[in-house]
Amino acid sequence: MNTTAAPAGFGPLLRQWRTARRMSQQQLAIESEVSTRHISYVENGKSSPSREMVLILASALDLPLRERNSLLSSAGFAPVYRETDLSEPEMLPVRQAFDTILSHHEPYPAIVLNRGWDVVKMNNAFMRLFGFFIDPSFDPIVAQNVMHSLFHPQGVRPYVENWEEVARFLIDRLYRESITELETSESRKLLDALLAYPGVPSGMAEIDLTTAPRVCVTVRLGKDGTRLELFSTLTTLGTPMDVTAQELRIESYFPADEATGEWLRKSAASAAN
Repeated sequence: MNTTAAPAGFGPLLRQWRTARRMSQQQLAIESEVSTRHISYVENGKSSPSREMVLILASALDLPLRERNSLLSSAGFAPVYRETDLSEPEMLPVRQAFDTILSHHEPYPAIVLNRGWDVVKMNNAFMRLFGFFIDPSFDPIVAQNVMHSLFHPQGVRPYVENWEEVARFLIDRLYRESITELETSESRKLLDALLAYPGVPSGMAEIDLTTAPRVCVTVRLGKDGTRLELFSTLTTLGTPMDVTAQELRIESYFPADEATGEWLRKSAASAAN
């Protein structure tokens, strides 16, 4: 065992992630195929992990690629996983995949989201739907984030007839994601920001983890006599080895009734003429 002291920060960060993942030292040791004593030494700074051991521990903790890079950096190693801007030439296959999926989903709305729920790409159907329900004067920065758009009093929120049901569903999803992350994670920051909006019931923060989460929720929208009902699904890109690609996901919207499907098809036809 290498007994040279680990760089400051690695042990505490490893402990934070282990605690967030609700794993004991023994459980992490079993998953990593090392001794509990070694985990203890690494967390206390008495032992310095090798680069390979850091990656093994990160894998055992099932950390996202961004967090694996952070763990490597805290141990004094260079990041392993690239973080490539979506506009770079090497990301062309990813952009093409997104563009194909978005265009083939027409006349129904679809968007590409990053880990903070910001809209990265959208198809024409989403632009039309969003444009119908969002006031042009609404803050474009807030409008870029689907979560903030739904919770902001001047966003989509006034037009969501079952807003509290939808909001509770999303808060439940964010909370379940955030409880296995660090307190400084994007999910926790976003959760706090959404709960701070005026008119958000305080009880939304009380999540019963003993009950199974709902798979999806139907969003009922209404404006100027037009009523639409939609549900959505989230899709990720398999097992990418790039940080950016791993954090992107596609949200595809589907009509929950024939009237909504007809409105979306007519909207597309009208835009084409």
